[in-house]
Amino acid sequence: MRLGDEDESSNIEDRRGWRGGGGRGGLGIGGVVLVLAVSYFTGIDPRVLLGVAEQASESRAPAVEQRSIDPAQDPQAALKREMARVLRKTETSWDALFQQMGGRYQPPVLVLFRGATPTACGTGQAAMGPFYCPADRKVYLDMAFFTELERRFGAGGDFARAYVIAHEVGHHVQNLLGISEQAARARRSMSEVEYNKVSVRIELQADCFAGVWAAHANRARPFLEPGDVEEALTAANAIGDDMLQKQARGVVVPDSFTHGTSAQRMKWFKTGFDAGDPKACTL
Repeated sequence: MRLGDEDESSNIEDRRGWRGGGGRGGLGIGGVVLVLAVSYFTGIDPRVLLGVAEQASESRAPAVEQRSIDPAQDPQAALKREMARVLRKTETSWDALFQQMGGRYQPPVLVLFRGATPTACGTGQAAMGPFYCPADRKVYLDMAFFTELERRFGAGGDFARAYVIAHEVGHHVQNLLGISEQAARARRSMSEVEYNKVSVRIELQADCFAGVWAAHANRARPFLEPGDVEEALTAANAIGDDMLQKQARGVVVPDSFTHGTSAQRMKWFKTGFDAGDPKACTL
């Protein structure tokens, strides 16, 4: 992936220097482990459980000390620049695509944090992985996730990282298009199993939107190199529900899927990439 002379987005909020209770209260490592254990045995998305638990702990929040990180002493400075350039490419591409659809794109903010951080959707935990909060229109990411993606799942590479960011930006696109609100309304009248199926479709569409972005951005200003698309597909394969459940539990429980199988995630990224058109992402 060639990004050397690309512009960087200014829509990055760096909270890696924050100190305190891990956001507004925070569960702490023991609480996170407990939530993940419950998720393991119930199959419920850990992000749902973490959100419920954080609501209960919100009132016990200690003060948070906010400090900035000196760029000259930041060991992740190069990675942050890469992310800023990828984010900028999502902004220019989706701005053009929204214009084609007769709309106006409003870019999200990418929040970098360590461990935990407050969000409009409750306290965000690194254990949740990267996520998008529609209430404040921000993408939250602990950069340690990329190390985990490479070491644990064998899905390293710069375009694998770009795919992760583009997927979360895809959720922002869904929010702007009203898709997220429709899903939220549907959730009120659905069982957990029924809504899991809706959640899978939402996640697969975000994968498709990530593929659309990659194709559109590469046409506008070529930046992909041989092997880049394969890096994204490897990442999509590694974080499919069936793959993760096999690793964690040794069995696969389709009714508890929330993101789609590895095959589905690869298929829909490739569908978006081949088409380069958001219309191809209708599920």
